[in-house]
Amino acid sequence: MYEKKPLDYQVTSLIQLIDQTREILNRTFSTPPHRVMENLTQVSENLSQLNDQITQIEDKNNKLQALITIDQVINSSLEFKDVLRIVMDTIVALIKAERGFLMLRNRHGKLRTYIARNWEQESIHPSEFALSRTIVSRVMSNSQPVLTTNAQEDPRFGDEDSVIAYKLRSILCVPLKVKEKLTGVIYADNRIHTGIFTEYELELLTAFSNQAAVAIENARLFESLRRTLAEVTQLNNLMDNVFASIASGVITADIEDKITLCNRAAENILGQSRSELVGYSIGSALASVGSNLTRHIDLVRKTDQNIVGLELNPTLPQRGPVSISFNLSPLKGEDQSTQGVAIVLDDLTEKKRLEAQRRLFERMVSPAVIEQLDPDKLQLGGERTEITTLFVDIRGFTGFSEGIDPEQLVTVLNKYLAAAADAVLAREGTIDKFMGDAVMAWFNAPIPQSDHTLRAMQTALEIKESIHRLRDKLLPEFHLSFGAGIHFGEAVLGLVGTEKRLEYTAIGDSVNTAKRIQENAAAGQILISKEAYDQVTEQVKVRLLEPINVKGKRQPLKIYELLNLRGRS
Repeated sequence: MYEKKPLDYQVTSLIQLIDQTREILNRTFSTPPHRVMENLTQVSENLSQLNDQITQIEDKNNKLQALITIDQVINSSLEFKDVLRIVMDTIVALIKAERGFLMLRNRHGKLRTYIARNWEQESIHPSEFALSRTIVSRVMSNSQPVLTTNAQEDPRFGDEDSVIAYKLRSILCVPLKVKEKLTGVIYADNRIHTGIFTEYELELLTAFSNQAAVAIENARLFESLRRTLAEVTQLNNLMDNVFASIASGVITADIEDKITLCNRAAENILGQSRSELVGYSIGSALASVGSNLTRHIDLVRKTDQNIVGLELNPTLPQRGPVSISFNLSPLKGEDQSTQGVAIVLDDLTEKKRLEAQRRLFERMVSPAVIEQLDPDKLQLGGERTEITTLFVDIRGFTGFSEGIDPEQLVTVLNKYLAAAADAVLAREGTIDKFMGDAVMAWFNAPIPQSDHTLRAMQTALEIKESIHRLRDKLLPEFHLSFGAGIHFGEAVLGLVGTEKRLEYTAIGDSVNTAKRIQENAAAGQILISKEAYDQVTEQVKVRLLEPINVKGKRQPLKIYELLNLRGRS
């Protein structure tokens, strides 16, 4: 089958055929026909010229084809760096440049080199950015391309320092325009050869630069859009993280009362998921909170004023009784017009519970003592220390309890125990426990008290007086008495139990001794040990009693009856 050959190949074959014909004629004739030889030579020269023209046309055609192909490539990508790289590698290859630089105006309007590539398709290091700033400035100022085949001899640039210092020769620089707006320049050069660039390369590069400028601008806009989107996404994620991390619940509703935002804390506080809240009206979504909240939200809308510290105590389906604090405020737009309402809610349930526990604890330990306690220093285990222990027992209570109904019995008992407890707390003592109709307390712990034994005796005397005053208010059938025992000595004090259930208590022989002394007290009598009396000899009036035998002690205990404080009648 006949294979069609390229035109330049066919012309070359004709030239070779003519050369062979001339050689045959030279061998055949001693004197070849002069006119024939001249004609063959002329035809051969014409064919050679034709072949050169064909080569040039094919080269231009190849460049145009490459230009079309690359134009499709650069417009198919929106990746800014990829577009810049493709543009520069294409330019350097098309016009046979040694180097190529692409400069763009940044957001401040200053020209900056974004990419520089050489003929080996390698990036050029910034330290090698040796180019003619004069030519670049000229193109930027008049928006017209510049072509010089030999900058060293070009009267326009031959005297420029950069041209001389960098030994610049062939230079081609064209503007980049988008909708007649100058966005940058493409600069290409060859520092080795002169005459590399012609008007054709100038036209080629100008045509290419127009398309490249659009592709670069599109990629630039896409990069800016992607960066803006990333910033918005990051900001949105940050806001989500902020809303998710804050302990307070946050709910926003639009002008139509539809909930538009709800953070995780609000879900936990209300015991409702986001899907049960967002998109629904406040009235229906927060129906379990009660109509009182809706009424206050309406008030915020009407007055355009904040409502702070609104406490409600609803019973929520998922959590039961709770205590919640609401702060309501108008939600403003950029023009300061009201766009809805913002609700910040805090769960006070645990706080209220702890406050109730504290109030209960304050009935066991003096508030003055509580204020001095450091929870971080309270650990499981005990510490040996000197304390003064006080036991108080309500006398006649067992027989009294047999003839009275339980409710009334508890009421009367609490009145007597309260009289004893109030006296202990007034002297900053610590109530260890209530044991039926008895009270155990001590002084000098957990906060040291230099006069703790005197405090214990003052407390016992005040209990005696309080019970006398209480009897005056009660019916005769409710009259009860008391007996008290006080002892000074060492005991081990500390937290006993587990981390979930702790008890601050005192353990030791001195505690047991105080209990045994109290058991020997008669109605209305306060007995103190010799060890306790020795601490306050000059401050109290006592009466020496017969020693007593108590369980757990080999020797009888020397005791005194506390009568009063010195200086008091």
